Amino acid sequence: MTEGEFGGLDIDRFLRNADQQMARAGEFQKVLQELTGQAQDPDGLVTVECGSAGLKELILHPKAMRLNSGELAERIKAVIAEATADLQRRVSEEMGAVFGEENNPMRFAQDPEGGMQVLREAEAAYNRTYEDLMGELDRIRQRMEG
Repeated sequence: MTEGEFGGLDIDRFLRNADQQMARAGEFQKVLQELTGQAQDPDGLVTVECGSAGLKELILHPKAMRLNSGELAERIKAVIAEATADLQRRVSEEMGAVFGEENNPMRFAQDPEGGMQVLREAEAAYNRTYEDLMGELDRIRQRMEG
């Protein structure tokens, strides 16, 4: 075994990657505060801007007041949903840019089964490493007893 490596696990590399991921998470936190999603109904009567804290802007064109209250409420809800979807798309794009598409946490929200597969693979790798470690510790114990 080389220095910094145990049971096939390169600890130094693991720690460097963890440090990089933490730095990226801090960087992304700043970006997330600035991201917005926008949408407008086809007639241009309702415009919405959403951010990470929720609804940032709701603009109603004066002609929107000619709609009955039910129709206006439905348009507002639909445009908010579109703006929220736009924000989610932008968050996913930024996460891909910051973390890389392979490590983009948002891809698991869009593909839960893919996320579960990654977890199963990580669990299997952990179990193999744990078994290797316990085997090595058992061999050391046997040498010390014998």
